[in-house]
Amino acid sequence: MKYKLLVLDVDGTLVNSKKELSVQTLTTLLKIQHAGIRIVLASGRSPYGLRHLVEKLEMKKWGGYILPYNGAQVIDTGNDEVMFEKRIDPVMFPYLEKKANKNGFGIFTYHKNQLITTDPENEHIRNEATLNGMEIVAVENLSAAVDFSPCKCVLVSDNETALVALKDQWRKRLAGVLDVYRSESFFLEVVPPFIDKGNTLGVLIEKLGITSEEVMAIGDGRRDFSMLQLAGLGIAMGNAQDSIKACADYTTENNDNDGVALAVQKFIIAAVSPADIPPERLNAGNQNTLMGNLGIQYTYASASRIEAVMPVDERTRQPFGILHGGATLALAETVAGMGSMLICEPDDIVVGMQISGNHLSSAHEGDSVRAVGTIIHKGRSSHVWNVDVFTSTDKLISSIRVVNSVLKKR
Repeated sequence: MKYKLLVLDVDGTLVNSKKELSVQTLTTLLKIQHAGIRIVLASGRSPYGLRHLVEKLEMKKWGGYILPYNGAQVIDTGNDEVMFEKRIDPVMFPYLEKKANKNGFGIFTYHKNQLITTDPENEHIRNEATLNGMEIVAVENLSAAVDFSPCKCVLVSDNETALVALKDQWRKRLAGVLDVYRSESFFLEVVPPFIDKGNTLGVLIEKLGITSEEVMAIGDGRRDFSMLQLAGLGIAMGNAQDSIKACADYTTENNDNDGVALAVQKFIIAAVSPADIPPERLNAGNQNTLMGNLGIQYTYASASRIEAVMPVDERTRQPFGILHGGATLALAETVAGMGSMLICEPDDIVVGMQISGNHLSSAHEGDSVRAVGTIIHKGRSSHVWNVDVFTSTDKLISSIRVVNSVLKKR
């Protein structure tokens, strides 16, 4: 597969204008993870604010990464390891807070599941807390409350001219100490020096031992420019600013029309053959499922054929020590279901509709059986598979017909 990493901005890109993850986008992203591609969420949100998306996308299971605070950290979602981070020295906060107070700006920072601020009633601050699902902690003196090293501090005002003036002043005065940028017309963000999504993405791909050509990135805002430029394929959302579209390799639909899903389908799924997917990647999806409990392991996959093995042991045998017919049918339906899933459209789902089998012989405890599934009919709404099951000595013990229904996910 050409791409090994898919990097996604979140707000304005991955989620729609209602801050929701659409069914089509979710289905598409789950499918490519099954195929071996890892997802990276690069966002201005805090790690706490990304937790629900990480859970929905099953990134802990598939081993993705998050770049919260616009790149101040890299966190492995598989084990919650912080692989990289840069933080603001808390001694800077008296100066930052003094400037905020002098200009009449609100100011806040993040800590675990809390948003700490001196202006708890500010509409923009309340919206930020809601977006991240964080508790607002009101304090009179932010500098005194910050006894830790934050990853980001934000000044807030509807006076855009004043924010721009302070940004220009700080870029000169704080150069090499802190970086400042405007993520929204009403936000002036302060981060550790040299932190942006592109620089941090560069750290991650170096740690993973891959090249930028193996990275596809999608975004919509000014903070996404650097990662789109670094990626082998940089894609701008249809709702992106014109300057972002100009620097991207391709422009997809907007975030209310599944722009991420359409781009992934065009540049990743359409280019991936089932034979490109390593069996260990397919097997990773079996954890904590019937297949995992029965010990079923895929060994081969192509567009027309799929194979898997299953042990004959205490999980799959009858009391008399021979393979249970029900376990054999479960193996056959597993093989046919995976085969259909690999060849159906990204927004399709596959459900078993009918199964019938002939058990011709038996397999004994201590042996293993191999299922070979071949598709004999591929329609738009149904697939028919023939699944033959053999012992380790290639004796045919069952021949099974499986019919799958292919439905559009709603």
